[in-house]
Amino acid sequence: MLFRLVDLHFRYRAAPAPIFQRLTLDLAPGLTLVRGPSGGGKSTLLKLLAGYLTPQAGIVLTRHGRPPDREFIRREAGFVFQQFNLLPATTLRRNLELAGLIAGIEPAPLAAAIAEWLGRLRISPCADSPVERLSGGQVQRAALARALAKAPALLLLDEPTSGLDDESTGIIADVILGWTAAGRSAVVSTHDPRFAAALAGAAAASINVPA
Repeated sequence: MLFRLVDLHFRYRAAPAPIFQRLTLDLAPGLTLVRGPSGGGKSTLLKLLAGYLTPQAGIVLTRHGRPPDREFIRREAGFVFQQFNLLPATTLRRNLELAGLIAGIEPAPLAAAIAEWLGRLRISPCADSPVERLSGGQVQRAALARALAKAPALLLLDEPTSGLDDESTGIIADVILGWTAAGRSAVVSTHDPRFAAALAGAAAASINVPA
């Protein structure tokens, strides 16, 4: 078990109706695709899994049998949400360094990981550029590189290919496939048919929201 959701109820304060009512769901290790229309609750589900949102009723359990806590967030999970939140007024490389240091990664393996992910995501030439100079597509790939640099056991990715061209979509799909093929897990929300096609043939579970 990667996550277990039991009788989950969540509603935003100003919303006229709940996003989830009595949702019970098990997520297995490996690759899980979360599908559904815009506004259907995909991003909310990922934030509940990450511990960024707290349900009004029910519970989210990680593989450790407890709700996601600060240690889980800091060390085990890498997140890319639709607000990429790169640290301004510093370089792409420094953004990745800070993410890894906060997660407790030693400097030498962190430097190797940064070089690897910048290369695999094809943004190495931007490593020492201020993040304000990156294109939109580069920012998106940079956010994924930052999540990967901390060597998490799990990735939580919210629409990682939204707005990207076909080449960048393929790059991100290849990275995620390689990540999960190595025995690690990723929960990815998407309604991008190109991304789904790039993952065709991969062993992936699929869930739909609203459930």
